[in-house]
Amino acid sequence: MRRVAIIGGGAIGSAIAYFLGADPTGEAFDITVVERDFSYRQASSALSASSIRQQFSTAINIEMSLYGIDFFRTLGETLRVGDDDVPDIGLVEPGYLYLASAAGVHVLRENHAVQKAHAVDVALLTPDELKARFPWLSTEGIALASLGLSGEGWYDGYSLLQAFRKKAASQGARYVQAHATGLRRQGRTVTGVQLDSGETIDADIVVNAAGAWAAKVAEWVGIDLPVRGRRRSVFSFSCPETLPGCPLVIDTSGIWLRPEGRQFICGFAPPADRDPDDAPLDVEHEAFDNFIWPALAERIPAFEAVRMTGAWAGYYEMNLFDHNAILGLHPDCDNLYFANGFSGHGLQQCPAAGRGIAELIRFGGYRSLDLSPLSFARILENRPLVEKNII
Repeated sequence: MRRVAIIGGGAIGSAIAYFLGADPTGEAFDITVVERDFSYRQASSALSASSIRQQFSTAINIEMSLYGIDFFRTLGETLRVGDDDVPDIGLVEPGYLYLASAAGVHVLRENHAVQKAHAVDVALLTPDELKARFPWLSTEGIALASLGLSGEGWYDGYSLLQAFRKKAASQGARYVQAHATGLRRQGRTVTGVQLDSGETIDADIVVNAAGAWAAKVAEWVGIDLPVRGRRRSVFSFSCPETLPGCPLVIDTSGIWLRPEGRQFICGFAPPADRDPDDAPLDVEHEAFDNFIWPALAERIPAFEAVRMTGAWAGYYEMNLFDHNAILGLHPDCDNLYFANGFSGHGLQQCPAAGRGIAELIRFGGYRSLDLSPLSFARILENRPLVEKNII
């Protein structure tokens, strides 16, 4: 029985543990998941806005998300534990709405062509069509919009994480609350994970699923992983008016917003010169007053009367090379697998990534969806896989 140690018990690490435990070939794995905090207080999985979309500009991201939405729709049955513990992540599918100014029309049309080629249920809307469908939205400065008609929406990310974790544990995976402090290595092979308790977990296979802290794990074996934690603030607010049929809206300003029950949440990516690595998880409250609220009120007049009700901050595990996931082995190490750098897409891509890494470990190659475009090779060969639709 091969021993697998997974560093990181968030959605990615737990999805890998689940898919390894649900082995169709009959091979059993001895799986240990090392998670530094069982409360998941700083975990990206728990702090995410927890959304899923198909409106990407690259085929591999579309394909991973198409699998993700199919998995989420049947998750209750797939990840149930016994007869009574049937998880519910509260999936809803109101869609994503991308708004483009005249300068962004060509990108929106190029993305649309890629999406339609992969059977994404998406439509381009003129300003008049947009106004007819969403009368509460100002179309000032909008030249074209793209609306996902199905397969896009949001859910409870913490419930998703817990569903994967409980199912993996029910299949035999062992979760250990500890800080990984190093990797024991012999030549091209990692033989164990060292913990802050002084214990070493012996392993035949190690997986780096450490999220925003993944670069440190890679450093332990001399590998440069271009992944850093980038803080993202999320704000919740209430509005006296309702917005019928409101999808997740991405404004031309870069601000996104979506309903959350009877309220709304929103956020944005700060400019590069104000987006440092591994910043403390302190909410950027001034951004709401100085930038977000004025822009939202201009786009949605009803938001003139909003009241902020809460806020939090979490990390994107940002791949600084090209903002896409890094999956698989590095050529310098024969048994250390990487599942990192999802750059805000981790929750929606965890089913595809978990299945893919499990296939690599089990078979030595992908059997379902070919995730090789996301391998380390593109980084080592300086071939960025550019995703235009970054939020």
